[in-house]
Amino acid sequence: MPQRNADSETPQKAPNPIDIHVGGRVRLRRMLMGISQEKLAEHLGITFQQVQKYEKGTNRISASKLWEAAQVLGVPVSFFYGEMAETGQPSPAGLAEADGDTYVSDFIGSREGLQLMKAFMAIEDPRVRRRIIDLVESLAAKSG
Repeated sequence: MPQRNADSETPQKAPNPIDIHVGGRVRLRRMLMGISQEKLAEHLGITFQQVQKYEKGTNRISASKLWEAAQVLGVPVSFFYGEMAETGQPSPAGLAEADGDTYVSDFIGSREGLQLMKAFMAIEDPRVRRRIIDLVESLAAKSG
């Protein structure tokens, strides 16, 4: 059932899961690069509030703005669709809740999460990355 806007009786559509996923990937890449919403907005010729709406999936980012964002963020457009299932739906791990917040995005937004991701992304050897993942999974299994 559509959500209702608090200011009116007009029904409001819930964000599309794909828009939430794409927006989350914009946020992920922006944060990995240490770029503020304001700076990204400036490069895209929009307001930082619009960037917020894109990142939450409440506003759908157009193809042209997505292409511009890819240029600014130094990734191919396909990056924003990463981890999508064959059905065109986000994979369960990438599916955000209706409000756009998940434990994954909370972690990514944390100082520790950002440090960990930047350090991990700096490791070029995929075998070393795999060993780190194995180590972290082993430590998590022992502590949980």
